[in-house]
Amino acid sequence: MMRRALALAAALIVAACLPGDGYDVVIRDGSIIDGTGNPRFRGDVAVKDGRIVAVGRLGEVRSRRTIDAAGMVVSPGFIDMLGWSDLKVLADGRAASKITQGITTEVTGEGTSVAPQTDATIAEDAEYHASLGVTVDWYDLDGYFRRLEESGSTINIASFVGATQVRMVVLGSDDREPTADELQRMVALVDTAMMHGALGVSSSLVYAPAFYASTEELIALAQAASRHGGVYATHLRDEGHRIDAAIEEALTIATAASIPVEIWHLKRAGSPSWGDMPRVLAKLDSARTAGVDVTANLYPYVASATSLAASIPQWAHEGGDSVLIERLRDPVERARIRADILTSTGDGESFYRGAGGAAGVLVAGVLQDSLRYLEGRTVAMIAAERGVDPLDALFDIVVADNANTGAIYFSMTESDVRDAVAHWWTSFCTDFGAVATDGILSRDRVHPRVYGSFPRILALYVRQHGLLSLESAIRKMTSLPAQRVGLTDRGLLRPGMAADVVVFDPDAVIDRATFEDPHQYSEGIRYVLVNGELVLDDGRITDQRPGRGLRGPAWRGK
Repeated sequence: MMRRALALAAALIVAACLPGDGYDVVIRDGSIIDGTGNPRFRGDVAVKDGRIVAVGRLGEVRSRRTIDAAGMVVSPGFIDMLGWSDLKVLADGRAASKITQGITTEVTGEGTSVAPQTDATIAEDAEYHASLGVTVDWYDLDGYFRRLEESGSTINIASFVGATQVRMVVLGSDDREPTADELQRMVALVDTAMMHGALGVSSSLVYAPAFYASTEELIALAQAASRHGGVYATHLRDEGHRIDAAIEEALTIATAASIPVEIWHLKRAGSPSWGDMPRVLAKLDSARTAGVDVTANLYPYVASATSLAASIPQWAHEGGDSVLIERLRDPVERARIRADILTSTGDGESFYRGAGGAAGVLVAGVLQDSLRYLEGRTVAMIAAERGVDPLDALFDIVVADNANTGAIYFSMTESDVRDAVAHWWTSFCTDFGAVATDGILSRDRVHPRVYGSFPRILALYVRQHGLLSLESAIRKMTSLPAQRVGLTDRGLLRPGMAADVVVFDPDAVIDRATFEDPHQYSEGIRYVLVNGELVLDDGRITDQRPGRGLRGPAWRGK
């Protein structure tokens, strides 16, 4: 009976007759997992003019390109709920590490965002822009989306407006509250970004200068996003032993602003917190039961990645990176910073202590070529080689690289990751910008999550451990994130939806990137269509660049 019902359902959703000149692409005889979480069924998918026009048993039809998907899964394109590719796709439109793991859309804008910009904010990041060969010549989100369209990308980009970004535009890196007039300017910047297509407003409250923002300031910005139908997304103020207070702040903001809240890369950081994820999930479930619309995303690894300078206490960042470096060069200030890292019980989360100290902190990408030899070594190893104290080694690297060094912090445990992966309202992210094994984006040592997050879910947690059904995992990669951020024409294989489609071998899909050797593409993703164009053809990245800027709910343009 179930098989007959599924066959009938498949037949009924064939929603288009054969057009006179045929289809653009037909994917034949695949195991269709449509993104809803419903059981898979055998059938075909037809694409015309960038849209899915038919799903089911199509019979004999004409098509410019036919893909034999026998033995493979056909699903909606995967949505990376947090990446950092907004500038990187302008440097290399292949987005190779993303498209080879089936990602067709990336959500970006954690705290900082590509807009709004001023001459001062552009100058602040000029060294990074130069390393990518990218000139930032826009000041608002609409300008960025126009630039993206001109440049071309394999993937779609959707963006939040960063609460940190609007704070920097108005207040710089100062540790102070905005005046009433300044807060009004910040709110106006959020309003404008929302009308230009932002998904909502986001915060990253463990980083400078974001951690200077009060809850009241964030409520005001979230209220502006709420008026336009947006979402509040947050990197919690603490992911370690003060996570309860951090969650309460996020829920307070959501309630006060009448806005949904998304928690970026949910984790339990630091060994004293290990094993606590079930309690945290239960706390968030209770909030949902009480009426707060809260969800979260995560990446499936036990190490995080951020800047090496994030190990330094909050107070030392006031005034920006140049002032931080001056403090590290001052012996008195350096001693104060050291004492704070080792003994502080203040409000800030300690990345260094959360990783268990220098042995748990791995130097990733550096900006200065003269420092490349440090990549892939722990701070403990570097300190031993130099014969210096580990914190002195860390401080010296931050100074030498002008606070641009990336670092990987081994601060989590696998059981907590598994608990979060399995929870029904979590989605997935890479929390990293696109890279490649060649070209301008291949230079830095990276976290393996940028190459492997989505195939790792499918290989490790679905196929190997059976933690999720394949249908459930695909829902969490597609329709769940699309619904969460309001991408109404993505995330499902249905007629009328944008033709973002992935074809993969469920028995062969696997991540290959490791912490020791991260620059390795995942395997098993065979074909990827973005807006109806093949960007991955039998495992090969094509020359097509059909990705576009995906605008949020308040956008009223063309």
